[in-house]
Amino acid sequence: MSGPYLVQMLLPKETGHGEKVSKAWFDHLLKDLTDKFGGATSFLRAPGEGLWDSGGGTERDAVAVVEVMTDQLLPDYWRALRKRLEAELVQDEIVIRAQEIIQL
Repeated sequence: MSGPYLVQMLLPKETGHGEKVSKAWFDHLLKDLTDKFGGATSFLRAPGEGLWDSGGGTERDAVAVVEVMTDQLLPDYWRALRKRLEAELVQDEIVIRAQEIIQL
């Protein structure tokens, strides 16, 4: 892969303790990403819904999507950010995924 890339973060709208994640928290994350990559986009108002089988039934989460376009993938940065977000949001796993962008 040679870039540019679209990096997407699927973030819960509530922590693992059931507390709502504040708009200020998302704003701070967007500012950090903008400072590092020159921009970021969030989809907070119309969150997606994540469903998964937890073994004891179906779990569901309201999920916000945050996207960054970048020319360099920087896997170490994204892995470190994922670990930080998992700790801050009290999550077993945060999904951060990247796709190569093909301009049409």
